[in-house]
Amino acid sequence: MKKIEKYHIAYEKPKVTLLQDSGLGVAEIAARTCYDSFENSENVCVQEAMTSMDKDAINNIEDSDLLSNLAWVHHHHSIIEHATLSFLVQGTSRGVLQEHARHRLQAISVRSTRYTMSSVINAFTASLEDDDGFSFFLNTVLTLNLFVITDTAYLEIEIRAIYDKFMFQYKRNPEFLKDAVAKSSLPFVETFKGDAEALFTALENGKKKRNVGDGFKHIVSDNWKVDMVVTFNIRSLKNYFDLRDSGAAWFQIQWLAEEMKKVTPIKYLKLIDKKYKST
Repeated sequence: MKKIEKYHIAYEKPKVTLLQDSGLGVAEIAARTCYDSFENSENVCVQEAMTSMDKDAINNIEDSDLLSNLAWVHHHHSIIEHATLSFLVQGTSRGVLQEHARHRLQAISVRSTRYTMSSVINAFTASLEDDDGFSFFLNTVLTLNLFVITDTAYLEIEIRAIYDKFMFQYKRNPEFLKDAVAKSSLPFVETFKGDAEALFTALENGKKKRNVGDGFKHIVSDNWKVDMVVTFNIRSLKNYFDLRDSGAAWFQIQWLAEEMKKVTPIKYLKLIDKKYKST
C-alpha cells in the first residue's frame, strides 16, 4: 500500500480491488422493457432478448446508446441502478468507514473488531509479564500494522492510549484474562510467567478468543485500519464519486474514492462521470 504524507504525518493509502461487476446488459434490458424498444438496440443480443436470450452476451456488452441517452440527456438514472459493482477495500480507516456509511444505498461488510483484535489483546496480556510493559506492548503492536497513520511518533501516542485503556480494564476487572484469552490458551499465562515474548508467541499460536465481546471495542480510534467489501449500484456510485472524489471531501475518503474509480471499468464511468462521457 502506498504511503503518503499529509499535514506532516505519514499515512497509508488504501488498496482497492474490483471483485465483480454485473455488466450493462441488465440495465439496458430494464430500459428496453420500459419502452418496448428492443429492436432499436445497437446490441444484437438485446434486440433478440425476448425471443432468444443470450445472458452471457447481454452481460458483456460494452456500450449502450440508450443508457447513455437516459443518463446524460434525460437524467433518468433509476435505470442504471440495475448495474452493480463490488469492491474489496483493504486498509482504510474507521474514520473513513463512518463517512462511507452515510451513503445509504450500498451493501457493506466490514472486518469485525470483536472477532479480529486478538493479537493486540494478546500483546497486552503478554506485556503484563514484562518489567517495562508499555515498551513491550508498543514494540509488539507496531509490528501488527493496525493503523492508517504510520508515523511512529504519532503512533506512540495512539498506542499509549490503547495500553492505558487496557490497563484500566485489567485493574477493574478480576475476570480480565478469562475475557481476553481463549480458555484453552489460559494455561500459557502460568507456563510462560515472566517471559512476555514467549507468552505472546504462545498466545498467537494457540486458539484465538474470536469474540472478545463489547468490552474491548472502545479501545480503538478512527485511525484503526479496517477492510471491507462494498457493493454499489451505478446510480449510488455516481453520487459517491460526485461527493467523495472532490476537493471538498475529507482527504482519506478522497483517496478511497480515487482508488475505487481507478478500478471501475470505463463502460460504467461513461454513464456517471462527465470526464469519460465522450470516450
